[in-house]
Amino acid sequence: MSSKLTFGYLYDFRNPPQWKRRPEDLYAEILNVVSWTEGAGFDGAWVPEHHLAEDAYMPSPLIALTAMAARTKRLKLGSGIALAPLYHPLRFAEDCAVLDILSGGRLEMGFAIGYRRREYAAFGVDFTKRGRIFDEWLQIVTRLWAGEEVSFQGQHFTLTAAKLMPAAPRGRIPVYIGSFTEKAMERVARYGDGFIGSGELCDLYAEKLRQQGKSQATARVRVTDLFFAVAHDPERAMHELAPFYHHVNNSYGEWFNEDKSVEGLKTMSLEEFKSSGILQILTPEAAIAMLKAKQQRMPLEHVMMMMPPGLPTERFIEYAQVFASEVIPAFK
Repeated sequence: MSSKLTFGYLYDFRNPPQWKRRPEDLYAEILNVVSWTEGAGFDGAWVPEHHLAEDAYMPSPLIALTAMAARTKRLKLGSGIALAPLYHPLRFAEDCAVLDILSGGRLEMGFAIGYRRREYAAFGVDFTKRGRIFDEWLQIVTRLWAGEEVSFQGQHFTLTAAKLMPAAPRGRIPVYIGSFTEKAMERVARYGDGFIGSGELCDLYAEKLRQQGKSQATARVRVTDLFFAVAHDPERAMHELAPFYHHVNNSYGEWFNEDKSVEGLKTMSLEEFKSSGILQILTPEAAIAMLKAKQQRMPLEHVMMMMPPGLPTERFIEYAQVFASEVIPAFK
């Protein structure tokens, strides 16, 4: 298996109340960080999507990605993930085609259906039908990106003679699909160029590819290691970093618990979080060993970490520089 592996960060643009900043200042600093990571040797910048979040989690990933495209030249850019059923497929395909042109063909999009009923209710979309909506949406968007004129009559979308002008320059923008369940993983194998999510689901992804009659050589995995950092002194780093990652853990835990639709993170105290093992802070040597072991278990091509909300920019850069200088070279 190739030792080549790339790394990038997810930027959710949150502005938690306990570390609240002027949004203009926060956004400007994050864009500066994205530009810095390109020079430091990272290969990706990713923006997720949620709505109605008290900490102002990014609701408009395509706009944020457009700003990132203007500040960078080499980084792969994309959503991680966009809530596909909340978009009209033609408008979304058009916006992505324009963004791919502006970025010089660097766009790689991640999609999923989401798990919060409140978000769907706010958009007037039926939460219980989101899987079926997503299937129609994927059919339409991928055909549009391929340059087809699309007329489509489905249960959820009706399009007549739709076509992208300007077209997506590469013919297809790479599609990575996230999944928590076996049924949803069938969608990943059918429509996706790869899987984005937990490495624990990679065996299921491989099985669904086999069932679709696709070669295992086509498998592509992007792991979201959001609670992972590297430091020379992990104990000291845990003391500094845990409050910021703890906010992320608890906000996701609250959302997962809203509708009991997802098993996973739970709310807990800061001390419980520190001892839970959720946040992994490794030395560079230990991180290299862990990542190489993951490469042996799955067709891993990219690891997506996180810039934790609230952490001062200069402190984030110091930790990221250790990763860039001492971990990335082991995977070139």
